[in-house]
Amino acid sequence: MVEEIARDAQGDLLRRASAPQVVDEAAGAVGLPEEVNRLGLAEGALAELLSGERDVFSGACADHFSGLHGPKGQPCPARPWFCLLCPLALFAPRHLPNLLRLKAFFARQFRQMPREQFAAVFAPYARRLSADILPRFEEAAIAAAQRNVGDEDTELPLRAEETTT
Repeated sequence: MVEEIARDAQGDLLRRASAPQVVDEAAGAVGLPEEVNRLGLAEGALAELLSGERDVFSGACADHFSGLHGPKGQPCPARPWFCLLCPLALFAPRHLPNLLRLKAFFARQFRQMPREQFAAVFAPYARRLSADILPRFEEAAIAAAQRNVGDEDTELPLRAEETTT
């Protein structure tokens, strides 16, 4: 049992260390066929990822039923920010409004939580979003998406205990 826990923890560390999959919808996804093969996804998965058929709140999910964050065969129960560190996530310009909503949520949490608590709960996700995902999009696309984003918890799929207002 200890070995299984250690394997799971090592796998989690490797997943978090991998670069996020960010694509430009206009240019297509040049390196994604290899990623689809590596993940062992069914034929047609790439087209579904790029078309939006596999979209969840913050990105597209290669396998929403993988069991990576919950029971295998069941829809993923993870909170929307988990996608930011998930190796099954793909981010495209169409996801920018919700990614910016998450960024605003993290900023509100940072202002309201003790720093140690924020660091333990949200910092890895906030850092991945700000340092590794958003910089890979064009500034014009971010600015256009920002016009459709408020700064309210009602824009996010949050549980009652997660709201800041």
